[in-house]
Amino acid sequence: MAGLKFRVLLDSIENTEVYRDILVSEEFNFEQFYHTIIDTFGLSKDQMASFFVSDEEWDRGEELSLLDMSFESSFDESEAPKEMRKILIKDRINNLDQRFILIHDFLSMWIFLIELTEIVPGDVEKPEILLSIGEIPEELKKTGPNRDDFNFESEFNPDADPFDLNGFDDFDDDEFYDDYNDYDL
Repeated sequence: MAGLKFRVLLDSIENTEVYRDILVSEEFNFEQFYHTIIDTFGLSKDQMASFFVSDEEWDRGEELSLLDMSFESSFDESEAPKEMRKILIKDRINNLDQRFILIHDFLSMWIFLIELTEIVPGDVEKPEILLSIGEIPEELKKTGPNRDDFNFESEFNPDADPFDLNGFDDFDDDEFYDDYNDYDL
């Protein structure tokens, strides 16, 4: 079992580089690879995610989803994204500088650009971080239900008046409809 060395770069609008060099077994499936990446960057595992097999121009190809997205045959089987856990990394290595794109948290769209940098001979039994450069942005740390700014007590109040429109009850309906009264519909 050879090892696969990948550079995993956080694609960010900030001018700082944030990346990790990770060594994993070629026998890993994409779900194991995903969890390794998420652990390496210290992110929560409660988000949706997908890998995309990419080309040298970083164009997205085949999608490998964290969960089964076939929705009970609503997709043609050939169109449905394959599940990460069912595909080995080595089965999607087409060249020595193979690229993948990982999207973590589809609402925030955190994108990781992943490139195979080396095939290492010998057994790799567990993943290893070979190099760690940069810190992830604070807003990436705050995604998911464990984010610091979420306060359950203030976000959900069972005693609140369901008809309180938070200021929208001050809206003057007559003023709004005056323009429409000028037309005979």
